[in-house]
Amino acid sequence: MGADTGQLGFDLGVDVRPLPRVTPARLASWESCPRRFRMAYIDRPAPARGGAWAHHTLGAVVHLALRALFDLPARARTPEAAEALLDRNWSAEGYRDSAQSARYRTAARGWLAAYTADHELHDPTAAPAGVERWVSETVGAGERRLVAEGRVDRIDTRGADAVVVDYKTGRHVPTDDDARDSRALALYAAATGAALHRPCRRVELHHVPTGHVAVWEHDDASMRAHLDAAHGLATAAADAGDALAAGGDPEALFPPRTSPACATCDVRRHCPEGRAAAPSPQPWAYLRDLPGAEGAA
Repeated sequence: MGADTGQLGFDLGVDVRPLPRVTPARLASWESCPRRFRMAYIDRPAPARGGAWAHHTLGAVVHLALRALFDLPARARTPEAAEALLDRNWSAEGYRDSAQSARYRTAARGWLAAYTADHELHDPTAAPAGVERWVSETVGAGERRLVAEGRVDRIDTRGADAVVVDYKTGRHVPTDDDARDSRALALYAAATGAALHRPCRRVELHHVPTGHVAVWEHDDASMRAHLDAAHGLATAAADAGDALAAGGDPEALFPPRTSPACATCDVRRHCPEGRAAAPSPQPWAYLRDLPGAEGAA
């Protein structure tokens, strides 16, 4: 079907594809394994997913507690309030047993209390522009434009600028290079700047268990490189989807791409190649080690 020119009322005879609409999760799924992308975002009904992972549960609970903390008046955002919110949102899904869950609950309470104190979240002048804010904006330039969207953990305003903050709770303590290389943070920053109509170049990874903050300040070149890469990935995924809809072979268009990540893939039960590539670990295997708690992970 040709493009409808609307008010002009005639057909130019040119198919116009909408701008690619991307989230960091969709792009990461396509880049890591096209088969997983198809199962997650194209196949309907979507195949059943795997069970809970303790490290995912832990991360989700910490995010929920921090989100709830910002629903409180600024002076009420105390370490004690953070601990109470962690308790209120706690889930034991994926843990080996109640004892292991209790150890990580105690540890996470300490992480949040220290993080709240160190970052002065109780300071009434430290009001963020957004907490768990959904952004969806057209970014990029010319033929490389796309719609970048997603939910940002926190958006701070510092002077005239906006800053994207992303919480981390895993084993790996992020570095400044991680912040620089994160396509997700770059997309969030581009969309946040467009949404708030203010510069947004600084991105931060806040590692809650250690309090470490990894920082990167994007310039025009680094931001453009991330956006161009995202556009390229989104276009390739859309081309594969169009070819599938036209009757193409799903196995050829969306081949499996095996890696150690197959161990935790949530659709591995439907993928023989993935199951052969990496054995399935216990659901608590990727928890962060706790000092003095032998066998906790």
